[in-house]
Amino acid sequence: MKRILISTAVLMMTAGLVSAADPILGNWKTDLGDTAAIEQCGGGFCITLKNGKHAGEKIGAFEGKDGSYSGKITDPDAKKTYNGTISVSGDTVTLKGCVMKVVCESQKWSRL
Repeated sequence: MKRILISTAVLMMTAGLVSAADPILGNWKTDLGDTAAIEQCGGGFCITLKNGKHAGEKIGAFEGKDGSYSGKITDPDAKKTYNGTISVSGDTVTLKGCVMKVVCESQKWSRL
């Protein structure tokens, strides 16, 4: 009986950790079809491309919580970094990068 109680407690704690994960974490399919991983790094989140011609490159660093984030995003082809935001809605992230808050471009990525 003691083993069952301990196992149940461990399962409940593990379930709590999974449900507490930030919604931005995970692997995402980019608009070009590559895989981008968003993981915790430092006090925020980093975006690293996992495949494609820029595999292994870090292309973003963001801070925030609860589905709303701000930081920097890099266009790996142009090697230019922009101020950006990310919002999460279900299994979709919307990334927006801007030059001087005037010229902006957006992309939608889907969770893998």
